[in-house]
Amino acid sequence: MNTVTIEPLTADAFRPYGDVIEASDEARHFTINAGFAERFHDLAPVDVGAQDGRAIINIFRAQPRTLPMQLILLERHPLGSQAFMPLSGRAYLVVVAPATPDEDAPETGAIRCFRAEAGQGVNYARGTWHHPLVALDAVCDFLVVDRGGAAGDHNCDEHPLGDEAGWVGG
Repeated sequence: MNTVTIEPLTADAFRPYGDVIEASDEARHFTINAGFAERFHDLAPVDVGAQDGRAIINIFRAQPRTLPMQLILLERHPLGSQAFMPLSGRAYLVVVAPATPDEDAPETGAIRCFRAEAGQGVNYARGTWHHPLVALDAVCDFLVVDRGGAAGDHNCDEHPLGDEAGWVGG
């Protein structure tokens, strides 16, 4: 049985898959609103313009998972990025694999798993393979910045994993 190790989520480790969204000292930030607020500026690009797409904001509610957990599928969005920012103040897991050409399946041997702490979001780059949300311990809400477009736009490829990718945690 293949087990994917859970790694801490850092900007450097996650860079091949997109951006980490967090209010850290590394981010460009400055004081605004007459000194009553701090702006953490331009944390992740929103890439949704392909085929006349537009940015939309959603809330996803994820049910908690129990570890160890079998990886069930990976998905990707070929027409735009997808950003997730936790609203529930809880850690969650981020499971990713590198983007592949349009007709290719994900490289299951390259799957990585990151533990995102409360206050850390992710922005999946266009085409990055990722597992559906993995909430831990409790139901968690996420603010999602995604691509909206025409009803017929194809912006989600799914690849069922079966036993080929293994398990996370344990």
